[in-house]
Amino acid sequence: MTLSEEDYIKAIYHLSDFNSKSVATNAIAEQMKTKPSSVTDMVKKLAEKSLVNYKKYQGVSLSEKGRLVALSIIRKHRLWEVFLVDKLNFSWDEVHVVAEQLEHIKSDALIDKLDAHLGYPKVDPHGDPIPNKDGVFTKSVKKLISELPVGSQGVCVGVNDSSAAFLKFLDKNNIALGDTFKILEIEEFDGSVTISTRSGSIRISKQIATNLFLEIVDEE
Repeated sequence: MTLSEEDYIKAIYHLSDFNSKSVATNAIAEQMKTKPSSVTDMVKKLAEKSLVNYKKYQGVSLSEKGRLVALSIIRKHRLWEVFLVDKLNFSWDEVHVVAEQLEHIKSDALIDKLDAHLGYPKVDPHGDPIPNKDGVFTKSVKKLISELPVGSQGVCVGVNDSSAAFLKFLDKNNIALGDTFKILEIEEFDGSVTISTRSGSIRISKQIATNLFLEIVDEE
């Protein structure tokens, strides 16, 4: 399988909201930054390999075979991100581009040893779940800060925006995965939120509140 084919399979998986929902070829073209006609050509190749289900004008969905390939690629990507952060001291805003290259390594034995070496991590540095070798991963119940009422308390378990600019902002404000936050105040006018963090209280914009996930915990 070519690198391009793997990139398409991963894109279809993400666009389908992680299930077998059909995806429009125009959406894939936008994601891949290419022409719809190029997408159609690639989708036909993937269909010939039984990796996707495709009917003209009805969109594209991954077959079970394609879904497992997508999960394998995602597993490799997220394990490499953990390795880069934990073992090579990359910052979490640097790892995505490097992991995009490493995810195409074919050796299953290498990835299994990497997984074991890292202690079988369940999430990557951005809080996204890591599938095991069978394509199974643990789903946690998490909510965006913007969806929660005053008084809610939880552990920061993920980000909705993994862009370098956003992750650098979080570092600048000492906000990290694993931190416990409590929502102290929500400003009615602009939707900004005041939260307590390990460094004290901080007011975050509505845009930031819509990009941080909390796993709710009971107050002691």
